[in-house]
Amino acid sequence: MSNRRNFIKQVAAAGVASSIPSFLMAQQQSNPDRIWANLLHLSYNMWEDTVPLKYRDENYNCASCQEAREWAHPYRPFLTFDDPTWDTLLKEMAAVGMNMVIIDLGDAVQYESHPEIAVKNAWTKEKLRSELAKMRKLGLEPIPKLNFATTHDIWLGEYSRMVSTKKYYDVCRNLISEVIDLFDSPRFFHLGMDEETPSYQRRFDYAIVRQNDLWWGDLYFYIGEVEKKGVRSWIWSDYAWHHPELFFKKMPKSVLQSNWYYGTNFDLKKLDEPTKSYVKLYNDLEEYGYDQVPTGSNHSNELNMEATVDYCKKVIDPSRLYGFMTAPWRPTMAECLDRHKEAIAQVGRAIKKF
Repeated sequence: MSNRRNFIKQVAAAGVASSIPSFLMAQQQSNPDRIWANLLHLSYNMWEDTVPLKYRDENYNCASCQEAREWAHPYRPFLTFDDPTWDTLLKEMAAVGMNMVIIDLGDAVQYESHPEIAVKNAWTKEKLRSELAKMRKLGLEPIPKLNFATTHDIWLGEYSRMVSTKKYYDVCRNLISEVIDLFDSPRFFHLGMDEETPSYQRRFDYAIVRQNDLWWGDLYFYIGEVEKKGVRSWIWSDYAWHHPELFFKKMPKSVLQSNWYYGTNFDLKKLDEPTKSYVKLYNDLEEYGYDQVPTGSNHSNELNMEATVDYCKKVIDPSRLYGFMTAPWRPTMAECLDRHKEAIAQVGRAIKKF
């Protein structure tokens, strides 16, 4: 009861209490079956709004996965995605025992509410529904992700330059509602909300950062739109790296948390700041009673994913350890197939040892 009262006070302070449905404050049920998830990108328009000179050729021949990542990283007005690679990865995930796909949708779907967002070759609603059915048949639970952090919202097109305006809220409300319907009311909806700081936007032509009550007010708005349709919100937790007191004062327990750390050293006694805070957040989230899906990756090395599982199963209570996610941070392109398969294999080994 005290958690609900505190959250109501927090929302009121941000001036958005009237927009939050009553069941947003409801207590969450106990831990469901363990999640073993992979974050895959349908859209890769999540970063820079300008293309480096080297990669302005739309038909650039990428010689490696690293080049494919660099080529796809800035905004592209067309889908940077390979269907055979996607199909292979889904089958590989099912084969090793993974059970969830978090799909970064962005501008890769022809939304009925806002078709102007879609890039060339974006999936139709029918194509998306067909792929969702295929995933479920493989035993993979599809979860939608729309990242509303200003560092990662170039997929919103012109609306990424209208943040926190009435038009912006209308667009976000429409997209959240439509995606939930397309996914047939999924258990979770990942809202992103990571890395919204100036340092992550150094290479952008147009940079915008929300802070203080505006950041919290917009977060509460997204949460309200998700949870009024009976779906649980899910976010990245790195806001707590920079503002731990505010985070634990104002973050509702209804929101599923994914802290992330991609290094190899998990010994808090041997880590210096700020890296120590990145790892310790797993402990802090547990101390404050948040449900977690810790996230590892083969983005930087081959050891992190299994080390993340080993560390977190020791410091997080099983009832709040909902599972784990790997985030390869590579485009779903043929050049990166092997890198993706390595990430899946790492999770497969972790599953066997868990």
